[in-house]
Amino acid sequence: MSRTALVIGGTGPSGPHVVNGLVDRGFETAILHSGAHERPEIPDVVEHIHTDAYDPEKVRAALGDRTFDVCIATYGRLRANAEITAGRVGQFISVGGFPGYRGYMNAPLFDPPGFPIPTREDGELIRDPAEDEKGFRIARTEERVFDAQPDATHFRYPWVYGPRQPAPREWSIVRRILDGRDQIIVAEDGLSLSSFGFTENMAHALLLAVDRPEAARGQIYNAADQEVLSIRQVVEVVAKSMGHALEIVSMPWEIAWPARPLVAQPWTTHRIVSTAKMERDLGYRDKIPPKEAIALTARWLAENRPEPGGMEEMVMQDPFDYAAEDRLIAQWREAVSKIAEPEWAGAAPGFGMAFSGPGGRERTNKDFK
Repeated sequence: MSRTALVIGGTGPSGPHVVNGLVDRGFETAILHSGAHERPEIPDVVEHIHTDAYDPEKVRAALGDRTFDVCIATYGRLRANAEITAGRVGQFISVGGFPGYRGYMNAPLFDPPGFPIPTREDGELIRDPAEDEKGFRIARTEERVFDAQPDATHFRYPWVYGPRQPAPREWSIVRRILDGRDQIIVAEDGLSLSSFGFTENMAHALLLAVDRPEAARGQIYNAADQEVLSIRQVVEVVAKSMGHALEIVSMPWEIAWPARPLVAQPWTTHRIVSTAKMERDLGYRDKIPPKEAIALTARWLAENRPEPGGMEEMVMQDPFDYAAEDRLIAQWREAVSKIAEPEWAGAAPGFGMAFSGPGGRERTNKDFK
């Protein structure tokens, strides 16, 4: 007897990878979605249930009295869909997000400011809506999911990147290259670190829970790429993938206004979560290495350019005002040119005697035996 699976969503950036993974595992698979976006990657054997996943009554009507072995809920009103499918699915897998963590969207909540690194699944959640209204709702939704489905498996998602992402962070870099720009402004040398997740990697994580239901039962997992790249590294990977020499101009955060869309918060503090639990319980490893995934995403964006001034650029809030950027770079370089290294009373500041890398402490003995 074949197993059955329901995917609530299934047509977003990672959806087809989830759906096809279920089909490959032998599930008779149905997807519940609005029908506004049909993806050619989804095979004809998949059943489409068209309704509004955000309307509980319509979802109830669309599902009737059907039952499923597995339900993966990636879209819609999660708490309501968990309640609707309670007792009617063998395994319920849901997707939420990192903003439920305290400090993820509001770094100064901690003293000194900064999201705890790395944050694990038992990290502090938002309990006061005054601190972050969206994060509060995300955290409460998680609780409602487990109230309805105590054996559920819940994944906390990062900012997901890849083809068809409605908020494509790489576009700030790709468009500048396509527009012939030779420079890009970053803040604090682009050293900020944030956990991201490639679409195919995130789908892989969900499917591992399907493969290991006993290990995943009743658990919450951080889902993200194992390797975390800095903003500077992302810029360099994108430029290299497109065969373009792009000069990175670093400025202090206080004046690096064009860098805001890539930093995506009012601070340059890091936002990194631990994926150790997912690695241990589910055997997760990045299916696509992040450097390869970023390059793939950049090339896809170059071939499928978002509309100038369209929804993607509105979401990113990058004006691509190159004249203003040029004026800022000129002012910055003029200011830096007027700064000279002071004359030190003694030896110049060093890197410390413990540093043995390039320019550091030399070996005591030249010969190694």
